[in-house]
Amino acid sequence: MRAVYENRFADLEPLLGRVEKPSRYIDHEWGTRAKADASYRACLIYPDVYEVGLPNQGIAVLYACLNAREGFSCERGYVPWVDMADAMRAAGVPLLSLEGAAPVASFDAVGLHVPHEMAVTNMLEALDLAGIPLRSADRGEDDPLVLAGGPSVYNPEPFAPFVDAVLIGEGEEHLVEVCAEHRRLRDAGATRSEVLAALSRIPGTYVPSLYEVSHEGACTAHGYAVPRAGTDAPAEVRKRVVADFAATDPVPQSIVPYAKLVHDRLSVEVLRGCARGCRFCQAGMTYRPVRERGADQIVSAVMSGLARTGYDEVSLTSLSTTDHSCCRQVLARLNRRLEDTGISVSIPSQRLDAFGVDMALQVAGEKKGGLTFAPEAGSQRLRDVINKNVTEDDLERAARAAFEAGWRRVKLYFMMGLPGETDDDIVAIGRLADRVYEIAREVVPPAQRGGVSVSVSCSVFIPKAATPFQWCAQTPDDEVRRRQQLLLRSVRNRAVRVHYHDAETSLIEAVLSRGGRDIADLVEAVWRRGARFDAWTEQFSLDRWEQAAGEVGIDLRAVARTPYGLDERLPWEHVSCGVSRGYLEREYRRALEGVTTPDCTRSSCTGCGVCPTLHVSNVLAGERS
Repeated sequence: MRAVYENRFADLEPLLGRVEKPSRYIDHEWGTRAKADASYRACLIYPDVYEVGLPNQGIAVLYACLNAREGFSCERGYVPWVDMADAMRAAGVPLLSLEGAAPVASFDAVGLHVPHEMAVTNMLEALDLAGIPLRSADRGEDDPLVLAGGPSVYNPEPFAPFVDAVLIGEGEEHLVEVCAEHRRLRDAGATRSEVLAALSRIPGTYVPSLYEVSHEGACTAHGYAVPRAGTDAPAEVRKRVVADFAATDPVPQSIVPYAKLVHDRLSVEVLRGCARGCRFCQAGMTYRPVRERGADQIVSAVMSGLARTGYDEVSLTSLSTTDHSCCRQVLARLNRRLEDTGISVSIPSQRLDAFGVDMALQVAGEKKGGLTFAPEAGSQRLRDVINKNVTEDDLERAARAAFEAGWRRVKLYFMMGLPGETDDDIVAIGRLADRVYEIAREVVPPAQRGGVSVSVSCSVFIPKAATPFQWCAQTPDDEVRRRQQLLLRSVRNRAVRVHYHDAETSLIEAVLSRGGRDIADLVEAVWRRGARFDAWTEQFSLDRWEQAAGEVGIDLRAVARTPYGLDERLPWEHVSCGVSRGYLEREYRRALEGVTTPDCTRSSCTGCGVCPTLHVSNVLAGERS
């Protein structure tokens, strides 16, 4: 049996005076919900520091769901920064939960959130600090059940050997079912292998140890996962979808932190899903279908959440908040309710049209900081390839409306290395940015032009699982650097600032996005060489990854640059988000032809397969704007 509940904050306290930001590690925040006397205890870990992890809505949702159940308690954990991690190892202090300062290894279940591919080394860092064997195969009967879930589990193979089960899709109901079944089997005296076999029968639950890698038939060099002989594990694990999104708590966030967070505000999820169909976007495929909360529920949630937490800012979150069919109505009502309170409303993204600017104006008030638009590609040809469904006229109208409404700072997001991209497309980015600056000079009075700022941020395209571009190779990193220099030369106006993402980090992200179970050996090898916090520029080291790759016999650039054939089975195809392979193939072919596909919430069904496969449908609160 695991250790009984034990508060070990006294072991941690002497270390606080020696580390950066000790407030990351202290407990007793206002609004915590954990229960020390529960019969089943889970700890959810965000694989980054406290101020990055606490705002995460996924963790907040699951934390609230588990703690709402009788007999269940859920606590949180975060990965200590390198100074504290080193001090803890030196002092023999294991990773502790935040609420009760209990050893993470003493919990019945440990859940690892997977927010992005570059978090994998921190997942191992958390397990090692906790004293939990890194690999599922090495864990014994007294070790906790290690679960994984989150937005980046649609290719789980690079981290599959490190977890006991992966929860695919939405977790509000799923996690509770898994923990309840684990408790039942634990109390019945079931063995670990019996527990894992039973969990694999819960829809949406992928148990990697019940699968093996096959290379039979047409497949990539990484092979593909199939159920082991003698198991009844499903050949395909489909994501879970909450039956009634409107019935979920729109404000699961209850904790008021001591430290300043990266997103230090109340967050209310106003809709889930996106059907715009950008062909590079994994979230746009994996979060389908679109489900909106009603305007009444959103307004009520905002007011009650602000009263509970005391925040002076609320963010209406989603993949595209201005796509909500009642966006204008919601913002108008909130503005009336919050007038003269000093409380502000923010939306995380703007549609690239005049409506998006109008909605930004609704929340900006007198504080017009900056607006962000995402054309993604410089030329119309390439925007059609990626199915962006916006035109240069849309951008010009949006920019003009923004400058006329009083904004002086505009940021433009683009991607580099998209399938089919040419030098002309790179040059077009510079031309588009220059045009936006020219519009500012046309609109802004001469006395105010000194405050005008136009900037370009250009990320590197990463092929993602479950997207129409999952078969595509990544552009070689040396070619990415050449195109980045071309972009710099293409922007003629010196007032336009250009920022681009590091090609080296993007290479590793592509390896983790496209690889199979063989990449797990690379992940462990690079972690043992000291890799952690790889999403932080100052901590990332390509040399370390290349040394580890040489050690385990993996060619990083071959993994990232090798295109996959449409006839090949892919390493992640045993995991399904509900979008059919046929639809993804069709969208890939349409991309090659430069043919766009409409948003099904604004037109008829486009045949992605989610609704009939998962028995769900789009739910809109009103008429589309």
